[in-house]
Amino acid sequence: MNAKIISWFARGVLFGTAGLRILTSYDARQLYAHCTAAVLRAKDDVMDTVTAVQEGAQDIYADAKEINAKRAAQLEIIEDAKAAKAPKAPKAKTAKA
Repeated sequence: MNAKIISWFARGVLFGTAGLRILTSYDARQLYAHCTAAVLRAKDDVMDTVTAVQEGAQDIYADAKEINAKRAAQLEIIEDAKAAKAPKAPKAKTAKA
């Protein structure tokens, strides 16, 4: 049983050493560099898209504010016209004691 444990430990060390050499090899480093470069290009594309969406949203927001300002001005004109046409109520007479 003890030899079996030592055998598994030795296999693990060999596998780990071989894996470490593979991961730190020149070809692996080139792969990592190419993958990282692809991720950076993708990030730039995503940021360009985000910027375009933000600019579009700002334009929409500005248009919405302008529409609401025009509508408020129209409502004010309508309310002023209604107030001018409405007959004024006579003052109520108060009884003197």
